Amino acid sequence: MASFEDFSKLDIRVGEIIKVEFFDKAKKPAYKLWIDFGDEIGRKKSSAQITECYHEEELIGKQVLGVVNFSPRQIADFMSEVLVLGVYSDKGVVLIQPQQPVKKGDKLG
Repeated sequence: MASFEDFSKLDIRVGEIIKVEFFDKAKKPAYKLWIDFGDEIGRKKSSAQITECYHEEELIGKQVLGVVNFSPRQIADFMSEVLVLGVYSDKGVVLIQPQQPVKKGDKLG
């Protein structure tokens, strides 16, 4: 069983998606995301299997939550630097977002 101390090791921040491309080399349908986490963290990349619920153009400007302190992971020819958080639903993966706009880089508390 995970402890609260285990959870507190995760650095989960709010970022804004600034660029999206279809990831044609991924094994499962995915997008390449470029996310701005503000001045402290900067811009990071992620691969996200969210194609069933989102079109590329609607993702630009969307705020998302991401784990920014995992080790980078090579996915095909793309280095994914953060894990974008989502919920597995019957429709596909639905992104977790703040209910109201917040500052880029704000930390989940």
